[in-house]
Amino acid sequence: MIAVPRHPVGGRPRRIAAWLPLGLALLAGAGGCAYTTSTAALPPHVKTIAIPTFENQTTEYAIELSLTQSVIDRFVADNHLKIVDEKDADYVLRGTLKAYRNIVFGFNTAENAQEYRVTITVAITIKDAVKNREVWTDPDLTRYANYYVVAVPGSPAKTEFDGRAEAISKIADEILARTVQSW
Repeated sequence: MIAVPRHPVGGRPRRIAAWLPLGLALLAGAGGCAYTTSTAALPPHVKTIAIPTFENQTTEYAIELSLTQSVIDRFVADNHLKIVDEKDADYVLRGTLKAYRNIVFGFNTAENAQEYRVTITVAITIKDAVKNREVWTDPDLTRYANYYVVAVPGSPAKTEFDGRAEAISKIADEILARTVQSW
């Protein structure tokens, strides 16, 4: 038999045992997380998105195709919005590749370049085609990726194309998150 402590005033038993499971459930639900993600950012009428090929204002040949395809791939994998032609879309995502840089970022002790940074800047606008209003825009969304041209512990040597692919991936992730998630 379990002894139930008595309340010091009035002799009533304490209800700790009854409230303990609820308290533990609340603590477990919090999970130590200060924020949550949900798809609350998407209005109920939004089911589709069009992603025309990004405009390229840089001298990098065909990079807009890689960037556009990466963004499309993210939305397809996420599966919240179906990719459709612009005439059938609830949202339309327009992007312009504004800047591309690949610069030396680090040297070894012999002063030879060994680390580079690819930086890509795009302008993004998401428009709600149904309600004819802008959902969000960022005229200077910038992401970068560092890569080593020599092998370093835990990582083989990489090329500019590897750095470019990583920066493009970061941009695509950001565009998806800002479009379908509420923080």
